[in-house]
Amino acid sequence: MDAFGKQGWQFEPLEGKDVIRTVFEAYHTSVHLHAQAFIQINALSIVGEAPMSVEAEHEPLILELLARANKKLTLGSLEYDLDREQLMFRITNLFERDKFDADIISSMVHAAIAEVDRITPYAAVIQQTPESLLDDLSVERLLLRDDLIPPVPEDDDGFS
Repeated sequence: MDAFGKQGWQFEPLEGKDVIRTVFEAYHTSVHLHAQAFIQINALSIVGEAPMSVEAEHEPLILELLARANKKLTLGSLEYDLDREQLMFRITNLFERDKFDADIISSMVHAAIAEVDRITPYAAVIQQTPESLLDDLSVERLLLRDDLIPPVPEDDDGFS
């Protein structure tokens, strides 16, 4: 909570849990974010999510997209929650005992927002592809499109 406060980010604590929730407006989508502390092991997990309903015939390509995108990530991972229909990015860090570094937390939040926002338009292309053309869609080539990548923010952190 201190790290979020230092950044001026609004958040809502989840009563009775070591969890806070918030929403950030990114370039392509709203990112629902929650941060959960695991006090016993001094860990923090940040999860960014965007709702995305995917038709069954599109699911294999969405999952392939995330698997291919994950190969290029150093930290964290992209996921799709089939039950809740959520596109997700999860990153976790272990901290020194009783020392949650605000700069690291801020970087984790930025990574979660950026990765959900970055993958959303690629997933949307798959979602919008007619079923009759899915066999012709190359996810590997789709990921080479740089016209779908959000622009780099200039003066501020790019998130509100």
